[in-house]
Amino acid sequence: MSTYETMSFNLETERLILRPWAESDAADFSALLSERGNGTPPVERIRTSIGELLAATETTGIALLPVERRDGGDFIGYCGLIIGRTTVEEPEIAYELFQHAHGCGYATEAARAVLEAAASTGRKRLWSTVRAWNTPSFRVLEKLGFERDHITTDDNGELVWLTRSLP
Repeated sequence: MSTYETMSFNLETERLILRPWAESDAADFSALLSERGNGTPPVERIRTSIGELLAATETTGIALLPVERRDGGDFIGYCGLIIGRTTVEEPEIAYELFQHAHGCGYATEAARAVLEAAASTGRKRLWSTVRAWNTPSFRVLEKLGFERDHITTDDNGELVWLTRSLP
C-alpha cells in the first residue's frame, strides 16, 4: 500500500484543463504520437494503451493526463506523472504537446499544475528524463526548478536526468 495521497486527476489552470483519459481521446492521442515520425499508431492499440494508463493510475495513484485548452476544448497533448524509468515514490514528470501548440507556454503551465499535484501527494522529489537534443523540454524544466543530475546512454542516444525537490 502506498504511503502517498492519490494525485488529483482533475487539474485546471488559467488556460488549460487536465483530466482523466477517455476512450474518445484515442484518435487525438494517436495523431499526437504520429508527430514523433514513426508512423501513426492504430487507434485500437491506443484505446488499449489508454486502458493500461487508467489501470496503472488505479495501482499507483498517479496519472498521465490529457491536456485541453479551456477555450475550444481541443486536445493538445498530455502531462502528468509516470513511473517510466523511476519509481512510484519518485516518479517522472512527462509531457508532450502537438507541434502546433508549442511555444505558447502550455507545457510549462500544465507541468506546473502537475508539480503542485505531486507535492500534495506527500512526495519529496520528482525526476524527468529528456533526450539531449530536446532544448524546448529543458527550457520548461528549468522554469520549474529542475536541475540536471546525470546523463545515461541507451539505444536512442544520450538521456539527461533532471530532478526537483518538492514542494
